[in-house]
Amino acid sequence: VHLVESGGGMVQAGGSLSLACAASRRAFMGWFRQAPGKGQEFVAAIRGDDDSTYYADHAKGRFTISRDKAEQTVFLQMSSLKPEDTASYYCAVSTTYISTSLTTSTTSYEYWGQGTQVTVSS
Repeated sequence: VHLVESGGGMVQAGGSLSLACAASRRAFMGWFRQAPGKGQEFVAAIRGDDDSTYYADHAKGRFTISRDKAEQTVFLQMSSLKPEDTASYYCAVSTTYISTSLTTSTTSYEYWGQGTQVTVSS
């Protein structure tokens, strides 16, 4: 499975960015991020069957995960960005369904993209 992220870049605080990940439909598709010197952090996930969505507390109300069924692409729309959102963002997929309690765990996802950098300046 080959995942390709796109859409990263630099934006001022308060701005918006949209990330995309080309991935054939999978059971679960998620976004994680990793800031310099820190571990990977869950951002959001979406189920492939019913489009149920899951968000980390830091993403709720600001980020939206969605899926284009025809294009087999998962998106992460980010708004009201803060400097602390600066990180490399990674798309991840699972070929099996994940229980709600495990959606935030990196070990639940089998395939990962190469990452795309998001930099938010103050």
